[in-house]
Amino acid sequence: MTAEHEDTVRTGETVRSGDAARTGETGIAGGTGIAGVGAQPTKTSIHAVDRNGMIDTTGIDVADADNTVELTDADLAYPGNNHRALPWWVYVIAFLVVDIVAVGLLQWSVWTVEPLRGFGGFISKMWTSGDFQFLLNLLILGIIYFVLTMLINRFWVASPVFLSIVGFCAVAERFKVSVRYETIKPSDLNFLKADAGNMTSFIPTGAGRIFATAAMFFLTMVVIAYSMGKRDGRRRLFDYGGRESVGADRSHRHLCITARVVLIVIPALFLGLFTAGLATTGSWANNLAQRFGDSPKLWDSVWDAQSNGTLIGFERFINPKVMDEPANYSEKTMKQIARKYAKAANEMNEDRASNMEDSTVIMVLSESYSDPTRVPGLKLNKDPMPNIRRIKQGTTSGLMLSAGYGGGTANMEFMSMTGLTMANFDASLSSPYQQLVPKLKWAPTFNQLWNGGKNSQAFHPYESSMYSRAENYRKFNFQHFWTLNEPDVIAHQGKLDSSPYVKDSDAYQSLLEKIDTSKSQFLSVLTMQNHMNYDNWYANNEFQASSATGQPLGIDETTQIQTYAKGVEYTDQATQAFLAQLDNINKPITVIFYGDHLPGIYASASQDSNNSVKLHETDYFIWSNKASSSHGTKLPASTTAITSPNYFMAQAAEHMNAKVSPYLAFLTMMHDKVPAMEPPVVNEIQSWSRIPSGQALYLDKNGNRFDITKADEETQELMKDYKLIQYDISAGKGYLKNTKFMTLPEPDADGDAKIEELPEPGVKNTGEVPAPDESAAASESAATKGSGKDSAKGSETKGAAAKAAAKSSSSASQAAGE
Repeated sequence: MTAEHEDTVRTGETVRSGDAARTGETGIAGGTGIAGVGAQPTKTSIHAVDRNGMIDTTGIDVADADNTVELTDADLAYPGNNHRALPWWVYVIAFLVVDIVAVGLLQWSVWTVEPLRGFGGFISKMWTSGDFQFLLNLLILGIIYFVLTMLINRFWVASPVFLSIVGFCAVAERFKVSVRYETIKPSDLNFLKADAGNMTSFIPTGAGRIFATAAMFFLTMVVIAYSMGKRDGRRRLFDYGGRESVGADRSHRHLCITARVVLIVIPALFLGLFTAGLATTGSWANNLAQRFGDSPKLWDSVWDAQSNGTLIGFERFINPKVMDEPANYSEKTMKQIARKYAKAANEMNEDRASNMEDSTVIMVLSESYSDPTRVPGLKLNKDPMPNIRRIKQGTTSGLMLSAGYGGGTANMEFMSMTGLTMANFDASLSSPYQQLVPKLKWAPTFNQLWNGGKNSQAFHPYESSMYSRAENYRKFNFQHFWTLNEPDVIAHQGKLDSSPYVKDSDAYQSLLEKIDTSKSQFLSVLTMQNHMNYDNWYANNEFQASSATGQPLGIDETTQIQTYAKGVEYTDQATQAFLAQLDNINKPITVIFYGDHLPGIYASASQDSNNSVKLHETDYFIWSNKASSSHGTKLPASTTAITSPNYFMAQAAEHMNAKVSPYLAFLTMMHDKVPAMEPPVVNEIQSWSRIPSGQALYLDKNGNRFDITKADEETQELMKDYKLIQYDISAGKGYLKNTKFMTLPEPDADGDAKIEELPEPGVKNTGEVPAPDESAAASESAATKGSGKDSAKGSETKGAAAKAAAKSSSSASQAAGE
């Protein structure tokens, strides 16, 4: 006998019981069949399943109870679904597969050549070198994936959405790496807001193939996810019925909602705290990343992403700690500082005869340049730098305390361009060019003294992406940055013998061709000739290095030193020829020349910690050509014997006898009290995970260390002001931006140049104050100008003027405090 019975499985939908009578085939909500093959169907009452999965058992005969189907919660979760819910281990495996694919996509984006090999190496180094950056990226991406899944509450919907988001980011990353060879940073989000119309400039040649591949990948994901979703009886990870639930069902609903919220909030909180602390030295997040093998390579964002993971490379730039907020930081305090140093600048400028912007200033950062004959325990058979040694004897010169050994070029460059010091930053800020500058809303640099930067150009015969220079120099308002890359390709790219780097003479020649005698300019050149490694590049190298301690040098150390010494000789000759050409130009030109750090090749000398300062002292000089009024000027050794790069522009102004801004006046006074300062120095090649641990280094005029905490009251006050100024620019509100703190004095109709000072609090505007007796004021002004001209004749008088300004500044500060 056959009979057809209908079981209602959801409102308005029925299924014949005979369709579910075959062994192993699902019936209601994934339940198993109720009869074996060939079995006669048994009469069963019709029972309803409402929208909440509740079974209406009204009318079921007790005698037929043994013939009814036993339905589980999972079977009843989604009435009408003809598939059983997949077991949880399927979700776990699928989650891991999707997570690994996501990490692979992001690593593909930074490996433009052999991406599969690059991703394979990223994974395999867990066994080859014990570095687990792959697992760290897998963990952080997995947390993002998990939170997204909990938000959507549908696994097979969340998975393609997650991979689509990651895929989009990967394509955008690959485009930027292909076009600019640098990764996407958080600061690029500001670019999207301000210049979204130029996004097409980031699309490289051959992008169509990438778009087509991405589209195929997306469609494949959708098909797979849709197919799995159709086969999965569990539509939602958390199903808590409708709002009309009552009693126990309502409690179940509340429990599910609570669990879901917890599973969203806790992972999201972990992710947020990890991201916030990743770039802060000593934080739990930073320590955790290091345990996974994270080793920042901030000079090259692409290499950093390849080595440590694209996601981690991005996150480390989100929230770097810059410096602690100084006590008493406020708008009122910063206006007091602006007023104080405006007065100091006006007093200092009474004894300055020239205007800085009337001259062209050239800043030369000579890669790894220093005198190898000063290295303790080292002997050379000849002098590699006789020309520069002679130049130093006839012009303002001395030694520069470097923050790095064997690296850290961009940090010295940053300090010389801004006047800020690494000694004031938090230890976490190891590379301002990468961690700080992209986030700055106000980036005052010294090149902007020349027509707001419109008359400034920079030259670097290497990759423009290193240290994010291309982006940073645009922010500094340089009109051109000439490198090996488009759009501004440097003109001359010759090399010496088998050296891989452009020679200094060609770097100088590229700059010389851009000098415009019809206007004053700021020009900067960053050379590359003497960059590491020093692999016996030069033919006919006559230099011989040996030990002066009786302990022989290593073979590799000897080869590197001899190669480096020959490079120094080539730099010496090229620099002498460069200055000779500048002497033939009928335009006032002043050159600031300095070496950024010693090469990291002195293995023997670096073993002795007593050599730390010696291995951080490079050579510098400030020189003016024959067309300059400061030609032949040599400031006394008492003020120039030792310095640090943050003081170069203030020293150049003093050398040129040029009028200064309040900021340059401050730096002049600071240099008089603390001639050189840097973060702790170590005899190891620059690390990028943090500034070296320990106390910052401060040197007196004789180059000896001293305890800054025991300095006199005036020095302590200057140091406090320095931290306030640096915080305001780098991490604060930028209160100084709306003052004349960075502005050079502009001559008035009578030729007088004076900086407008902010009025004292509670004092009327100067236009409302009754004018003093004009004849007396004119007499006093004439007397001051006369004495100023007389004092400008000698460099020693310039130093005395700076000291007088310092005393006046101290008095002004005390008055402001009272």
